[in-house]
Amino acid sequence: MINKLHLAMIELYRGDSKRIQHFCKVHSYAKLIAETENVDKKCLFTIEAAALTHDIGIHFCEEKYGDCNGKLQEKEGPAIAEKLLRKLGFEQEVSERVQYLIAHHHTYNNIDGIDYQILVEADFLVNIMEDGLSKEAALKSYHNIFKTSCGKMICREMFDITR
Repeated sequence: MINKLHLAMIELYRGDSKRIQHFCKVHSYAKLIAETENVDKKCLFTIEAAALTHDIGIHFCEEKYGDCNGKLQEKEGPAIAEKLLRKLGFEQEVSERVQYLIAHHHTYNNIDGIDYQILVEADFLVNIMEDGLSKEAALKSYHNIFKTSCGKMICREMFDITR
């Protein structure tokens, strides 16, 4: 089912290789962190689905608003994800949690679950690199965002943070 979603997202983003690469990388880090943190199978499934779809509203936001900032993605993404997840046969409970994660993945206070934490960490790992942020910004993110042992280790190694 995750592979079907992965391929559906690639199809949805047709011609936008940069964004396809983005969600593929976020998915890879999210899966690695989740498995290393020993989350259960349902949580892993939810994390993987959320990682693949977290930016699903980006094209719609660009068309509707001429902008695709994080808050607009949080606003518009869940409804788009709901339709796709329903079409692919995802359980309602999983779909609702994925929609919630999409609606909050740029909100960093009140992170309410390991799935949410892992999604944010995976997205940060990719965004720090893709946005060309400074080592100081990576260090600040390390201290303010990262909580999982695996996420912290990847961040330290990737951005040469000595703590």
